[in-house]
Amino acid sequence: MSTLAITTAREIFDLLRDDLAAIELELGKDACSGVSTITEIAEYLREGGGKRIRPSLLLLAAHLLGYSGSGAIRLGAVVEMVHTATLVHDDIIDGADMRRGRPSANTTWGNEKCVLAGDWLYMQAFKVALEEKNLRVLDLLIGLTQQMVEGELLQIQKLGKAVSEAEYYDLIFRKTACLFAVSMRLGAVLAGAGEAEEASLAAYGRAVGLAFQIVDDVLDLTATEEVLGKPVASDLREGKATLSVIHSADHGTAADRQAIQRILDDRSFEHVTREQLQDILVRNGSVEYAMAIADRYAKQALQALAPLPDSDYKRALLWLPEFVVAREK
Repeated sequence: MSTLAITTAREIFDLLRDDLAAIELELGKDACSGVSTITEIAEYLREGGGKRIRPSLLLLAAHLLGYSGSGAIRLGAVVEMVHTATLVHDDIIDGADMRRGRPSANTTWGNEKCVLAGDWLYMQAFKVALEEKNLRVLDLLIGLTQQMVEGELLQIQKLGKAVSEAEYYDLIFRKTACLFAVSMRLGAVLAGAGEAEEASLAAYGRAVGLAFQIVDDVLDLTATEEVLGKPVASDLREGKATLSVIHSADHGTAADRQAIQRILDDRSFEHVTREQLQDILVRNGSVEYAMAIADRYAKQALQALAPLPDSDYKRALLWLPEFVVAREK
């Protein structure tokens, strides 16, 4: 990552420092339940941290359009709770043992308790969102939740299969980019934005979200376990074909396709090693291809902001796509 990008990331954090601190307090308050197990799980998940990129997007969108009320803090906590709930359910479905360098919640509390805690977080998010007394906010959150659940079900249907690029983009929109886009829309709604402004911000969120997930999938194949905080190549071990793998299957030799399908069938590297897979990806230029697509979406995000007014908040949004593409974990 360039020094300039790091400097800008620090500037973004400084710009949002007070708001993000307020969102952490809100999350701590919202994590409390009369049932101690729910509180314990919710608090464990909150302490696990994360980039808080979705609340940051909501804050930047709201401030860009002149909003500075407490609704941005509440809804920032809401989108983070929705995101956390999806991670809990994902870890259960995937049988994941690690999340952000720590044992996943389901390894400590078990699947039964964690699936219910995830459900509680969804409902808690909607309860907090109700405080805005804004039907448009609820409509966006309902549509978002439906898209994400549909995305998870579609992904389960595709496990072990070499999906097309078009199917891959649809999946990562539903599972990731949709929440980025809705975070931007929620910020716009709080600020009373017009349709054109909201559409521009949503287009930005969609493009950044797609770039984010493509890079995430590349890192799953290329980073180390120490950096990722979870086992490498988890996607393939779960039977998920991501963009680099899809590219090699589409553009490689028949032997390449057979090797990739064998990994997807085995859900392991027992017969085809990770080193053999890396050779296939390198020979076909597949990682470079995926990163070029991520860069293309980053540029689309910048274009989406063109009609919006200049400010420090717009400057932060303009630098965020570079940060997303250049990150190492």
